[in-house]
Amino acid sequence: MAWIVLIISGMFEAVWALALGKSEGFSRLAPSLVFVVALAISMGGLAIAMRTLPVGTSYAVWVAIGAVLTVGYSMATGDESISPVKIALLLGLISCVVGLKLAH
Repeated sequence: MAWIVLIISGMFEAVWALALGKSEGFSRLAPSLVFVVALAISMGGLAIAMRTLPVGTSYAVWVAIGAVLTVGYSMATGDESISPVKIALLLGLISCVVGLKLAH
């Protein structure tokens, strides 16, 4: 169960990161509210997962999920350029996260 909570909280990390970018320095209300709610859910889920899972593994997986989803979304929407090197690096990051899960 802790892994499921960790994965979902990692997804909310991507939500708050993207909302933070869209908030334009907290000058736009809707993205700012999405940021606050997603941040609370993301951090809360990370804290719950850390009750059972090691801190280092939990944090690494949480950050990696958020980073991969944030960059992937930005590439899909055209906000970030796509290159074979970036895709290879994202796949490497995903492989490392899977390795951490398997090593646990």
